[in-house]
Amino acid sequence: MEAAIQPLPSPTPNGSPTLPSAPLASRFAALPVKRKFTLAAGVVGLAAIMVVTAMWGRQPDYRVLFTNLSDRDGGSVIASLAQMNVPYKFAEGGGAILIPSDKVHDVRLKLASQGLPKGGTVGFELMETQKFGVTQFQERLNFQRGLEGELSRSIQSLAAVQHARVHLALPAQNGFLREQQKPSASVLLTLHPGRTVDRAQVDGIIHLVASSVADLAPKQVSVVDQNGTLLSAVEQATDGMNPTQINYVRQLEASYIARIIDIVEPILGAGNVRAQVTADVDFTQSESTAEEFRPNLGRDAVPAVRSQQISESSSADGHREPAQGVPGALTNQPPPPASAPINGQTQALQTSANNGGPAGPNGANGANAPRNSQRDSTTNYEVDKTVRVTRNAPGQIRRLTAAVVLNHRKSVDDEGKTVSTPLTEKEIENITALVREAIGVSKDRGDSVNVMNAAFSGDEPPKSEPVAPWKDPENIALAKEGAKYLGLVVLGLITIFGVIRPALKPVPQLAGPGGAQGQLNETVQDDLSLPSPHDSADPAARATAANTEQMLKIARDDPAAVAHVIRTWIGSNNG
Repeated sequence: MEAAIQPLPSPTPNGSPTLPSAPLASRFAALPVKRKFTLAAGVVGLAAIMVVTAMWGRQPDYRVLFTNLSDRDGGSVIASLAQMNVPYKFAEGGGAILIPSDKVHDVRLKLASQGLPKGGTVGFELMETQKFGVTQFQERLNFQRGLEGELSRSIQSLAAVQHARVHLALPAQNGFLREQQKPSASVLLTLHPGRTVDRAQVDGIIHLVASSVADLAPKQVSVVDQNGTLLSAVEQATDGMNPTQINYVRQLEASYIARIIDIVEPILGAGNVRAQVTADVDFTQSESTAEEFRPNLGRDAVPAVRSQQISESSSADGHREPAQGVPGALTNQPPPPASAPINGQTQALQTSANNGGPAGPNGANGANAPRNSQRDSTTNYEVDKTVRVTRNAPGQIRRLTAAVVLNHRKSVDDEGKTVSTPLTEKEIENITALVREAIGVSKDRGDSVNVMNAAFSGDEPPKSEPVAPWKDPENIALAKEGAKYLGLVVLGLITIFGVIRPALKPVPQLAGPGGAQGQLNETVQDDLSLPSPHDSADPAARATAANTEQMLKIARDDPAAVAHVIRTWIGSNNG
């Protein structure tokens, strides 16, 4: 019985036949079991790749939550994050804790409500957790620890202080006043890199600690930095200046240096001027008082009378005085009778009586003339007086010395090379005059200015070698990030074209005599490379090659007839 001839699929333009399309379910059912497992594994792998890609694409942006935490605070923060189900990770080196950026502020507020981070110190909250039955020593020790922690937190609030520790020595008080010991304190400061604290800030820390502890004198507080330098001691320089005076001198010198650079840099360009100024400042305080009197007045000038005192005294006739005159008989004679005297004689007698001499021929005084008189006169005049008080203010400049170095002038020649040219004498003199006027040089003080022209060594910064693209850290990080996604894409393509697509390829079947299996298992390519009949010298080989070529041509032109012949052969062999 001859089997029905079923048409074969028509060949495509490239010579391969196109198989009839079938539903996906029927095609999957027609696959062998091995291909089914392979297809399932490929689909699962492709789904996993897609999920991983989506997760990497939706990875949240992590930002810093806290940095430079102590081990105790870091453990407490990590435990709280685990309780709140907040994802976290550590930065490179473990110096920071990172969480998703959209949760940073909420998590900080929640941790702050829990008292985290504590900063490695405990304050007076230690007193809230005391157990029942603590001894007096433990209570006093807890109070001291709490006070030290509160002082440390207050000092750490300063901008320049990164960390602070306070140690208090509080001796036990007793009833004997002579045996009382005063408390003392020590402060250890850890400053931020590049920061310093001046004398005023150190004094503020000292008074802060001294005011927080009873009976603590500021002299009993010591402040030390992380390098072991004692900051609380009053440093004395070799010339006897205190730190405040040293800072004043440094600021004064810096201001003069800035003046020199500001006046010279526009001429030579930035970075071509170096200047140093030394100021000899006198901080001694002196006070002098002088009294000056005006010279005596001339003859024509009338001085001002300040006060005048006149005293007069006289003795009358009733007073008995010792005998006077020439001794002898004439002295004991009674006085002659009164007579009218002559004017001249009377005037002489009156003058003799006033002088204590004899008034009459007998040598006796007049009857009504006073025996003695005295007059004292004291006159005080105003005297000019000038009192001058002179106080010299501290911080006066005694002498200034300035040293200025000028770089050679730079220019570019015709070949494009940089040429260094020294300054002329006239230019140096002009710059020297500008420097003298800028800092106010005084010849009376003995100020000096020295300006020198020299080529600066290493004024050109070294050129950095270009970094190879494969050594650039940014390119490396970008390549790592892109390699992850590229690897996922390549893996997905391998899964699709290497596993899923071959598993979905249909299996052609050979048609049997009943016509139910009327498809071929294989599609034979008709493009066979056979030897050309002209290549062989044997006539029989040429004839065979010609017949073969003719048969292939018939198969190409009428494949249905060839299939019928093959089926007939197969049927006759089975019979």
